[in-house]
Amino acid sequence: MKKVAIVTLIGYYNYGNRLQNYATQEVIESLGCKTQTIVYYKQVLAEKVPLDVAIKRKVVSFFNKTNREKYHAIKIRLINTLYKDLINERHKAFKLFTQTNINETDILYDKYIFNDLHGDYNFFVTGSDQVWHPFIENKPLYFLTFAPREKRIAYAPSFGVAELPESCFEEYKKYISEIPHLSVREQSGADIIKKLTGREAAVLVDPTLMLAKEKWISVSKPAMHKPTGRYLLTYFLGKLSDDAKKLIKTISVNNNLEVVQLASFKDRKRFSADPAEFIDYVNSSDIVLTDSFHGAVFSILFEKPFIVFDRIHEGPSMITRLETLLSKFKLESRRWQNMRDKKINDLFEIDFSHVPPILEAERKKATDFLKVALSESR
Repeated sequence: MKKVAIVTLIGYYNYGNRLQNYATQEVIESLGCKTQTIVYYKQVLAEKVPLDVAIKRKVVSFFNKTNREKYHAIKIRLINTLYKDLINERHKAFKLFTQTNINETDILYDKYIFNDLHGDYNFFVTGSDQVWHPFIENKPLYFLTFAPREKRIAYAPSFGVAELPESCFEEYKKYISEIPHLSVREQSGADIIKKLTGREAAVLVDPTLMLAKEKWISVSKPAMHKPTGRYLLTYFLGKLSDDAKKLIKTISVNNNLEVVQLASFKDRKRFSADPAEFIDYVNSSDIVLTDSFHGAVFSILFEKPFIVFDRIHEGPSMITRLETLLSKFKLESRRWQNMRDKKINDLFEIDFSHVPPILEAERKKATDFLKVALSESR
């Protein structure tokens, strides 16, 4: 049996991250392989300096930041302080889900250890999260530069942006050119690769879409704080616009729906809901309002009425992956900008009858890609 190492972002706080990792594992293992996800953390060896020198360095570093960077740093520190207990509880819940469902390695702290892994695995797979985002640390790791070229496979990774900064062109061109089996998650990613290397990259659906609804339900568990009655589910990773706030209130009042806010400090009792509960929350909801890619993915899988908002956050737009998703499944009408003029009750009307054949074709496309990539004897 071939052994495959999965190299993806590791973080015990984001639903999409944990669920795509699980799905990647299950998809590859369904093809007769054994998988393991590589867990790597950068080890920081602090230089021993006097306390006053250390404080001075931190102060100088802070004042060298732009006003926006200062605001962001202060905001993050305040959030981590004010909600420390909630954040820790959520981390533990996500960690337990991972230990139960995902086969991880012991933690590796030295990137050079990766050079010793070549004989342990037949292939190394990078994806499907935003592993190729231009602002991510340890870029060479997520382009699998530590592994022999013939063992590298890119399975639906995302750049997370529609365009790369010019400063990334040369290194990305080199990294991408050295991966024989190449695919991406968004059309914009394929366009970037074409521009940099002239190569055609297959655009594959996120691995979470590769698993059937029944498979996901088998992984889910009843959410501890799920309402006993009907509810509206929100899952926003960015700020809520005034439009979103108004719509949530109007829909909930007009339809007598409780509002469940996942990943929001405003809904404290549900903040620590783990990925298994996330699945249950989506599956049991009446309607989903989200700015999240995976919020939309699971709404489609469970055929739930959903509305997608553009994410409000600092940095480049992240709408490209949602645009690819909605376009692929002919559900562009579910973006809020295309629904503003609809009556409230009409927001619940959605036709999913055309989705299954599209999903079947996309699953076959991804499966065929992986079969070819994993077919060579290693």
